[in-house]
Amino acid sequence: MVNGLTTGSVYALVALGYTMVYGVIRLINFAHGDLYMVGAFVGFTLLDQIGRHLGSLNSFLLVPLAFIVPMATVGILGVVIERVAYRPLRRAPRLSPLITAIGVSLALETGALVIWGASFQVFPSILPSTVWDLSGVVISSTQVVIFVLTIALMAVLYLFVQRTMLGKAMRAIAIDQDTARLMGINVDSVISLTFFIGSMLGAAAGIMAGIYYTSIDFNMGFIIGLKAFTAAVIGGIGNIPGAMLGGYVLGLLEALGVGSGIISSSWRDVFVFAILILVLVFRPTGILGEHVVEKV
Repeated sequence: MVNGLTTGSVYALVALGYTMVYGVIRLINFAHGDLYMVGAFVGFTLLDQIGRHLGSLNSFLLVPLAFIVPMATVGILGVVIERVAYRPLRRAPRLSPLITAIGVSLALETGALVIWGASFQVFPSILPSTVWDLSGVVISSTQVVIFVLTIALMAVLYLFVQRTMLGKAMRAIAIDQDTARLMGINVDSVISLTFFIGSMLGAAAGIMAGIYYTSIDFNMGFIIGLKAFTAAVIGGIGNIPGAMLGGYVLGLLEALGVGSGIISSSWRDVFVFAILILVLVFRPTGILGEHVVEKV
């Protein structure tokens, strides 16, 4: 369960990016998993340069820096992608932006391959390696930090969407873009903000994954992107609490399935996507999703 909650935290943060973009402009951004990968590599490069030129820094300075800089960088990258690749296709048939998203994903993966190479990179350790043994259950300080930080980020996002004017604008655009524009909402700016926030959360998840798994590579975003999409579907894509719930449900199911011996570790991914198929067949709206009548 501890491993499942840790993995589920990563899934939930990436799933939030999927569900925010889909909720606002009805786009499945398949490049989102690769933004997670870029966030991990930006964090790796930052920490590597700090280690080479500045030596060791206090953890109270290093940890916030390791998250803030990659999150801001990837957030800006997400805005650029939206402006260049998705905005011109906003009125196009649904298939066009979907194919474009796949193209953006391949471009990000190839760019990372060219810049950082094909080999696995060892992510620098920035958290103290404290371990607690609670009646046979081993919990590390890294797992605790990842879980607490994830809950904090998701709580801030939920309050932002529900309690602020910009959050209200996002919800209005999700219902009807044209009416929102007539009411004075700058639709393009709000959509860019949505991509910025979603990309930042993906980058935060990439940093957490680097810290937890200790190694990163240019292809790491592909499978995580698919699993996070699965989590968003399980929870109800377009629903922020649903994405949180779906991420933790998927992480727990995956960890308990492997840990209990029901499935072998080599069948872990098959198990996850079998869950996706079952959800789409029996509960296509997800756990917290609702049936929505689309306008023709």
